[in-house]
Amino acid sequence: MEKNTDHYGLCEPAAFRLTFDAHYKILRNFLIFRYRDADLADDVAQHAFVKLWENCSILKKEQAKSFLFTTATRLTLNHIKHRKVVSNFQVAFVPKTTDTESPQFLMEETEFRQRLENAISSLPDKQREVFMMNRFENQSYAEIAAALDLSVKAVEKRMHQALLTLRKTTTNI
Repeated sequence: MEKNTDHYGLCEPAAFRLTFDAHYKILRNFLIFRYRDADLADDVAQHAFVKLWENCSILKKEQAKSFLFTTATRLTLNHIKHRKVVSNFQVAFVPKTTDTESPQFLMEETEFRQRLENAISSLPDKQREVFMMNRFENQSYAEIAAALDLSVKAVEKRMHQALLTLRKTTTNI
C-alpha cells in the first residue's frame, strides 16, 4: 500500500522529496530563461531548496513554490550584484598597457568612474536593480518587467528616475 504524504509536513523527507520533484525542474528552467546561465541556475535552484529545507518548519507545503521562486530570484540578484562588484574591482585595478593618455586625462577618467560607481551604488534599490539589469545585463524593459513581475511602464519609470539621478550626479564634475 502506498503512503499518503498529504498529511506530512514539509520537513518530512517524503513530502520534501515530492516538493523537490514537483518544482526543481520548473525552477531551474525559469532561472535559465531569466538569467541565461545554466550553471548559475543549477546552483541557485539547489541553494533555494537548501533554504526551503532550513525553513521547512515555519512554512506550509502550499507556500513552498512561492518561497522557492522568491528565494531563487533574490539569491540570483545577490549573485549578480556580487559579480558586478568583483568585476568593477578587477577593472579598477587592471594596469594600463598604454600610456597614450595624459596623466590629467587618466586622473579625470578615474575620478569620473569612481563618481559614477558611487552614484550607481547610491541609487534606491529598485532603481539600481532595473538600471543594472538593463545596462550591465543587456536586458530589455520587457525582460526586466517579466523578471521582476512589474509592468513595462513601471520599469520605464524606474529607469528614467535612475538616469535622471545619475545624470545629475555625474554632470557636477
